Amino acid sequence: MFQIIVDSAANIPAELVERYKIEVISFINIIDGKPMPGFEPGLTPEEERAKGKEYYDAIRQGMVVHTSLINSGQFRDYFLPVLEGGEDILYISLSKNISGTYQAAKIAAEDLLEEYPDRKIVLVDSMNASLGQGLLALYASEMRDRSMDVESIGQALREMVPSMNGIFTVEDLKYLAVSGRISNAKAVVGNVLNIKPLLKGNKDGYIVQFRKCRGRKKSLKDLIDLVCNNIVDPENQIIGIAHADAYEESVMIMKKIQERVTVREFVNTSYDYCTGSHVGPGTIALFFIAKDRELEA
Repeated sequence: MFQIIVDSAANIPAELVERYKIEVISFINIIDGKPMPGFEPGLTPEEERAKGKEYYDAIRQGMVVHTSLINSGQFRDYFLPVLEGGEDILYISLSKNISGTYQAAKIAAEDLLEEYPDRKIVLVDSMNASLGQGLLALYASEMRDRSMDVESIGQALREMVPSMNGIFTVEDLKYLAVSGRISNAKAVVGNVLNIKPLLKGNKDGYIVQFRKCRGRKKSLKDLIDLVCNNIVDPENQIIGIAHADAYEESVMIMKKIQERVTVREFVNTSYDYCTGSHVGPGTIALFFIAKDRELEA
């Protein structure tokens, strides 16, 4: 048997973490000098949404957030009891071109496998963030339920990675400027002109801007169009929606998509605190499988 492990950037709601039997290693944000975990077990969707609103309202009011990596020592401390218990590990990470988390997990895994050569630690770089990472874990759990072994699941996930898309739009460009995605000057001008960029995780796992829209309504419409025009085999897909205190708009997006394609299931959740602090309140992101990550208009 083996455990499926993600970091909290995977953005999986607590009720699904429990249902799919997934383990979460939490990022820790530092707020006013105090640690705040990125994941809390046992919360209902309503409680998660309420906490998300409180968090993103505080960011709107100027709260400063500092994020930190999960280091190799922390991964070792988390992986070790699993191996000692006679189980293998499947870890699905945030893109290595967004965070150093994958490399830290790799260092821990290499050291532990020298001590436990009969065990397996399979690492999968999602080349994505948020539910682009989390949906892979849900699919992995379903594969495990079908009695697939850990190495076969790891390979299946790696084959899915190039087709797992994450696309999003932001409400205020200043947060992209703070994170270095755009310049301060572009953020100021863009906000004055009501420019709303569309961004995505590209094939190399970097976050890139690939389109500009004038106005929030148009940016959300374009997100919907991109999903409906590019999704493959939607009847068997889980579509992920992560929002940074934009719940009503996220529900509207779900309804609009359902009017055009038949989808197996939606996961709608508040944007995880770690990555959400870099894109800002009002962000909406969609995650789905397409032919590739190029996305036709």
